Amino acid sequence: MKILVIHGPNLNLLGEREPEVYGRTSLADIDKRLAGLAEERGIEIQTMQSNSEGAIVDAIHEARTWAGGLILNPGAYTHYSLAIRDALRAVRLPAVEVHLSNVFAREEFRHRSVIAPVCIGSVCGFGRQSYELALNGLLEYIHSRTEAR
Repeated sequence: MKILVIHGPNLNLLGEREPEVYGRTSLADIDKRLAGLAEERGIEIQTMQSNSEGAIVDAIHEARTWAGGLILNPGAYTHYSLAIRDALRAVRLPAVEVHLSNVFAREEFRHRSVIAPVCIGSVCGFGRQSYELALNGLLEYIHSRTEAR
């Protein structure tokens, strides 16, 4: 089992950018923790970060040939990227949307996601643990679908 984790725009600045909102954990720390969890679960994680919408779409397209699922923190693209939404819908891989902060406790424009309706679930507000919860939820979903066959 292989899972692709996509970190969207500005997440390369985690630990430095608005620590009062996003915490002090770096993206490298999140990736390291996910890799450890993946190893414990006997799966492989591939991570990538991009500030470019097109690169994220390309990564989603490529994942259809090798990944069993996706975890995606689309950052600001959450609210308006129909290209990312369409890519997720097109590849038909189970995906979980992730946010470090509780987007519903923030500015009103952050309350709407165009990505969530094409995902199996969303996790927000638990800081770095949002990714861990997303991974566990995604794996449970995939295993339940496999068992049902």
